[in-house]
Amino acid sequence: MKAVIQAGGRGTRLMPYTSVLPKPLMPIGARPVLELLLQWLRRNNVEDVYITTGYLGHLIRSFCGDGQQWGINIKYTQEIEPLGTVGPLTLLREALDSTFLMLNGDILTDLSLHALAMTHRKHGALLTIATTARSTRMDFGIIEDQDGTVTKFTEKPTLSNCVSMGVYCMEPDIIKYIPSGIAFGLDDLAHCLLDKGVPIHVYKHEGLWLDVGRVEDFHSAQEIKWEERAPSIVAMAG
Repeated sequence: MKAVIQAGGRGTRLMPYTSVLPKPLMPIGARPVLELLLQWLRRNNVEDVYITTGYLGHLIRSFCGDGQQWGINIKYTQEIEPLGTVGPLTLLREALDSTFLMLNGDILTDLSLHALAMTHRKHGALLTIATTARSTRMDFGIIEDQDGTVTKFTEKPTLSNCVSMGVYCMEPDIIKYIPSGIAFGLDDLAHCLLDKGVPIHVYKHEGLWLDVGRVEDFHSAQEIKWEERAPSIVAMAG
């Protein structure tokens, strides 16, 4: 299966560090995020990878080369203007001729891509989103009222939500829903599909996931020995 890594963003959440390094090259221990991501893909038996580049893309190309050091074949796209999360897929219209993966270049996980792909094929979906549960502590007291009278007050509650992991399994036909030459995000694509009645499915992952574009997750990632982590062995779910 082919994989597309989105690596064209500016990494504004990690400024000022990303003013000199693109986010996928930020170090986790002695290795860049992108190298750990490529090693994870290879452990999941992915051999053909496309990296979409934009901001400081020449540094990513210089570091990764053709990918042979990881047993992977890497090719690149270059965005002249930012194309958003899924807009770069239009540059790969001819290459993406079968079920493929798309993932953000700033995530680290032990997700089993085989299990994700099995769920995707079971549903016959155009798009399957890998999700996980994340808890967020609110900084405010939450008030519920009825006709101006308080019925419930919760001080700084912790809310749990199902969130996208930035890992997606897709069919080639999905590209026809993505306009060429303009910025188009995953949220735009999801709204488009839902408006047209096209089902979107999810795969629920209960293992490890970090979004290293977040400062807290970036620091947490430094404590993990990523080279020792194998993909999760997960029964088909979704």
